[in-house]
Amino acid sequence: MHPTDNTLPARAGPRGPLSGLRVLDLSAYIAGPYGCSLLADQGAEVIKVEPPAGDNLRKYPSTLEAESRAFVGVNRSKLGVVLDLKAADDHAALLELVRGADVLVHNFRPGVPQRLGIAYEQLKAVNPRLVYCAVTGYGDSGPLKNKAGYDQVLQTMTGMCALQGKRGQPPEILYGSVVDYYAAALVAAGVSSALYERERSGEGQYVGVSLLRSALTMQSARMVWADGEPKDVGRDMRSGGITGIHPTGDGYIYISANTPHFWRALCEKTGLPELAADERYDSVRKRALHQAEIVPRLHAALAARSALEWEALFGDEVPCAAARTVEDMFDHPQVQAEGMVTTFAHPTLGSYRGFTRPVVYGRTPGPEPFAAPVLGQHTGAVLAALGRDPSEAAA
Repeated sequence: MHPTDNTLPARAGPRGPLSGLRVLDLSAYIAGPYGCSLLADQGAEVIKVEPPAGDNLRKYPSTLEAESRAFVGVNRSKLGVVLDLKAADDHAALLELVRGADVLVHNFRPGVPQRLGIAYEQLKAVNPRLVYCAVTGYGDSGPLKNKAGYDQVLQTMTGMCALQGKRGQPPEILYGSVVDYYAAALVAAGVSSALYERERSGEGQYVGVSLLRSALTMQSARMVWADGEPKDVGRDMRSGGITGIHPTGDGYIYISANTPHFWRALCEKTGLPELAADERYDSVRKRALHQAEIVPRLHAALAARSALEWEALFGDEVPCAAARTVEDMFDHPQVQAEGMVTTFAHPTLGSYRGFTRPVVYGRTPGPEPFAAPVLGQHTGAVLAALGRDPSEAAA
């Protein structure tokens, strides 16, 4: 464990919509922790409570030697505290924190919170105003409630991978932890709504978010089954071979040409105006049926320029994007103009650039972000604020 700081970092900058609220983050991995980071972005004070072994995400593979890139990326603007909830003194310290907290988030499996003495009914007795958010894999009931849930497990289970794969080919994973990150957004939204309701009722409540709900929420348009439809009805809403990623003379470009206006502009810009005038191709459905005729001609035309050149030529007339790496986004002029990347100072990594401010607020933009904590970094300061001896952190 790293030495603890006996002072809490002061958050510079204006208030956010959640300034003045305290969140206890007992979660690990991505969904719960990043949901709490989204609350921190809005000004909430977030205390990340980890066991002595730390969040498992700290141990994930990383080209950074001092810390896990994944952990740093999903835990910005938090105070780091280590508590062993199986130890009486540390459990008592958590209950003291609960008394003054507004929100608690965890991702233990159902049944574990009761054993640790931190179930909702147990903590409600300590603080009736507490908004208590549990992130699970499958929910609190049903035959899978005790099963461990992970992003790609839920992707595979819910049909996302089957539809991501090409027709007749094996299922494919959607990399990027999309289910986890969407669940994180549901955590932030659900907690914020519960806090709003608390202003009216004066009472906290239980908030449940599961990866299963997240995965199916993302597929709401597919989760429609009309009376009389067969089980194997087509639910793939991809609009044929025109809208998609295409090769160019150098690199790849994504093109969206679903509307009549954009289809005509694409044909004109690529020197294929006769395609726009052909009534056989005058709708998305027709173009999907005739993609074997259209796509080879489109590819031949796109081979004349690079992806970046086509992107500039299409401009605002054809929705598109040259395929870039994520590294290209750090200095992208649009990202810079929107202030989405800032520089963080980290105790072991030194200076690094990272994402910030996912939501823009005109009147209460929120304080400046700060780096994710090293393990137990603020234990001493938080214990001291509870009236305890900061030297307990070293023990």
